[in-house]
Amino acid sequence: MDQFLKEVEELVGVTEKSKDDDVEVHPYAHLEKSKVLQSARIFHDDKLVREKPRKCCTIIAQILYLHNNALNSKDISTNSNSANYNALTPTEATELFFSATKLFVSPDPCLRRIVYLFLKEIQPLCDPSDVIIVTSCLTKDMTCDIPLYRANAIRVLVNIIDSAMLGAIERYMKQAIVDKDAMVRNAALVASSHLFEMCGDNATIVRRWIGEVQEAMMKQTNGNQRRGKENDMVQTNAIRLLCQMKGHDRLGMAKLVQQYASKAGKGGFRSPMALVILIRACGRSLSDAMSISGESADHRDIREISPLCREGFDFLETSLSHPSSMVAYEAARTICTLPNMETRTHNLTKAVDYIHNMLSSKIPSERFAAVRTLAEVANWHPRSAARCNEGLEGILDDENSHLATLAVTTLLKTGNEESIDRLVRNISTLIISAPDEYKITIVRSLQRLCLKYPSKHRVIVSFLSEFLREEGGFGFKQAIVQSIVSLMKLVPETTESSLFHLCEFVEDCEYTQLSTATLYVIAELGPKTLRPSRYIRYLFNRVILENAVIRAAAVSALAKFAASCPSLRVSIVALLKQSKWDEDDEVRDRAMAAVRVLEEAMEMNPYVSPDINLDHVMNEEEVIQLDIPVQGDLAMLVYGNPSPIPFHKLERSIKAYAATPGKMNNASEVLTFAELPTVDDAVESTDTNAIDHSTINATSQIGLGPAPMEIIEPKIRPDPAAAIYAIPELASLGKVFKSSSPVPLTEDETEYVVRCVKHILDNHVVLQFIIENTVENQRLDNVVVSIESDSELYEIIGDVPVDHIRYGTTGNCFAVLQRNVEETIESVEFTCQLNFTVVPIDPGTDDPSAGEYKEEYPLEGIVIASSDFMAKFPAADFRQAWNESNNDNEVLDTFSLQFRDLDVVVPAVVDFLGMTPCDGTGQLPVNVSGLTQHMLHLSGKFVSGDIVLVRAQLTMQAGSTSLKVAIRSENADVSRVIANCIR
Repeated sequence: MDQFLKEVEELVGVTEKSKDDDVEVHPYAHLEKSKVLQSARIFHDDKLVREKPRKCCTIIAQILYLHNNALNSKDISTNSNSANYNALTPTEATELFFSATKLFVSPDPCLRRIVYLFLKEIQPLCDPSDVIIVTSCLTKDMTCDIPLYRANAIRVLVNIIDSAMLGAIERYMKQAIVDKDAMVRNAALVASSHLFEMCGDNATIVRRWIGEVQEAMMKQTNGNQRRGKENDMVQTNAIRLLCQMKGHDRLGMAKLVQQYASKAGKGGFRSPMALVILIRACGRSLSDAMSISGESADHRDIREISPLCREGFDFLETSLSHPSSMVAYEAARTICTLPNMETRTHNLTKAVDYIHNMLSSKIPSERFAAVRTLAEVANWHPRSAARCNEGLEGILDDENSHLATLAVTTLLKTGNEESIDRLVRNISTLIISAPDEYKITIVRSLQRLCLKYPSKHRVIVSFLSEFLREEGGFGFKQAIVQSIVSLMKLVPETTESSLFHLCEFVEDCEYTQLSTATLYVIAELGPKTLRPSRYIRYLFNRVILENAVIRAAAVSALAKFAASCPSLRVSIVALLKQSKWDEDDEVRDRAMAAVRVLEEAMEMNPYVSPDINLDHVMNEEEVIQLDIPVQGDLAMLVYGNPSPIPFHKLERSIKAYAATPGKMNNASEVLTFAELPTVDDAVESTDTNAIDHSTINATSQIGLGPAPMEIIEPKIRPDPAAAIYAIPELASLGKVFKSSSPVPLTEDETEYVVRCVKHILDNHVVLQFIIENTVENQRLDNVVVSIESDSELYEIIGDVPVDHIRYGTTGNCFAVLQRNVEETIESVEFTCQLNFTVVPIDPGTDDPSAGEYKEEYPLEGIVIASSDFMAKFPAADFRQAWNESNNDNEVLDTFSLQFRDLDVVVPAVVDFLGMTPCDGTGQLPVNVSGLTQHMLHLSGKFVSGDIVLVRAQLTMQAGSTSLKVAIRSENADVSRVIANCIR
């Protein structure tokens, strides 16, 4: 003890030296690795080890500090020179590892425990072949009489041995699992769980211990062991290991649940954590049983599906009354997350009642868990969650803003039309004090509520507009504007009031980007209202009061109004002339161009006021039709007609055209929209909620692009066809019409990962195979993919192999197909095989070694479908394009699809045809429940250059979906090919 106190005094002295700087310094902050390694030589002296165990403990602690400090510096990516300098090398770690094994001669228990910890932490730095030698010492401790040594030896040994050594100590592990000491049993069970996850060979051996694991469970469930945390953890670790062993066996897991669920109901489980694991296993078994039985859509009680469902569900409901809140909540959450519970609301009653009671808990974590579960239930069955509205309203003033926000969003999902006014009043105080990220969540929930109850649009839009004038960050204001714009498209009744709110917003908006986007929205929707002249004042105020960027946007908005409303042209031209002397070049240029175009348009088509009494006009549509430009109006041609190619695609299309060999070489070459290649949207992540989709679709339809209000960092999207143009032989085939997304031909975990990109040309198809070599010490030479097919539509005319693919790199090889233009395009499947030469690589010199050989590797087949020849080409105005198209080449057909949900069939039809949805029809209306019909508008461009339009009527029937399509194009054969895409 005296020696220990002396060491502590020395450490305190080190700390006191830094008091002059008023900085707290760790006692080991100034350690030097060389001095510590020099001190570690004491490990080789058996006499000093026995006499000074505390000094050995201090040295080991210093080594562990240096090791962990080096690891932390790597994790946080720092450039700490001292940490890197003090990092242990593999040679030093191996020497220390074997030096520490000599400390086993000391009988001191504290030294023995820190030695176990040291061996466990340093082992990853050592050579595995050297570390195996220490297993004899650890195996000896596994069979000693001291439980502390046995448990720690097991914990260290599991990180050292491999599957070959595991068989040698299997007998000792089995004995440890059923040991009379709880600490040893826990160590053995946890070690077995880690061994099971390491590799398949270990898992096979561990599965043979199921009898011992069940025996350990029986000792606890029969009540023969005394109570205590260690004994309770035996149950937890044992049931966890049993679930791991049975995880691959659905029937075995079901029997396991039935076996222990009955014992748990009789009080056999003392550990709440063990019950939580059993409840989760029971939930998985019930979900599997419900899906296998085919009764997932039935309204019958879960207990009537099968005996397993009866016993399992009874166990879950019994667990709701468990004294541990952790167990009861897990049972309630599991019941609420079972599949298709929206059709079995009678089975939800007890679970929802318990969650309702949790809302009044004094523990914040329990309240948060209850609200989060209710939020999930409200997504698919808001009526069940609405029973807890009273408890949710009591959480609105909770000091935890995240919890209060979650409660608000849940209330907005479950609220009815009568409660909207009260909800809006209650959340007004919350939204003022909440952070912006929580405000955005509430705004999205209000948007959903407005779509659900359109008659309350005035209350909700007014509420949103009030906060446009309050303090808030860009993201919050952006979310409100985005929601209002989306509501104007999806709920047309909100257009007039929403436009006025936006006009008032731009008066005080401090964000230039948001102001310009809002002005664009007003210019798009304002001319279509009953009296567009009321918005001119707001736009002109921006011309004379704002910065140059907003002034330029306001000038363009005024020009758009004048082009769409001939009655306003004289007044707007007079206003625009004032900007011809603006100090900014961009504003002047826009104003002068607008004045010139509008004056020529007025000269060509003078406006004549209609001789009609507006009081006799029956509806708003008739009033709007009185003030529209004539056919071929110059101003409407310049400002009213949208670009054939959206601006977010125009740049990519021009770059792809410039990369085409032989293009852009002549200075007199005229570039037209017809010459530009079609560019598909890249496949982005679809992990967004439905409201974001509706917002994007709605704003896209008014000309704002894919996400007009978003701050999107520019992404450099490489042209997929660049790989074709880089090879002269392939570039000579012509311009690439379309390139598909990569199609995987192997699993990601295989030795060779292969993906295929289909490049469609006018008369050829080039298959680009992207091959990744994941085998160490191996190089692939002369790599090529051979393809075969019996179809007469394609002829294989050549391939381009890749010379070398080293480990960890990718290479591209190509196969070239010539399409028979006289044959009808149809789906054709090709068999694929990877052919290459394996060249072994010497890991020491990284040079090829002898023994190369040829290898064949089978791949999944690749299908060239009819939809691959269709590019997504959005129609600016689908209805106008449909009415102007020729119906002589129209193809009508009816199909029966094996889909039972419109949410699934809509994207499936879009994928079948390879076209893009128009008019926001790619998403189902979110404010309609029980929808059985949906009209889908699609447009695209075929490889022949023909524009294709499709109207698809989807109707849900008993067990299937009826699809009626009308396809129009300039070529009847193309229309028939598109119809054949439905499969």
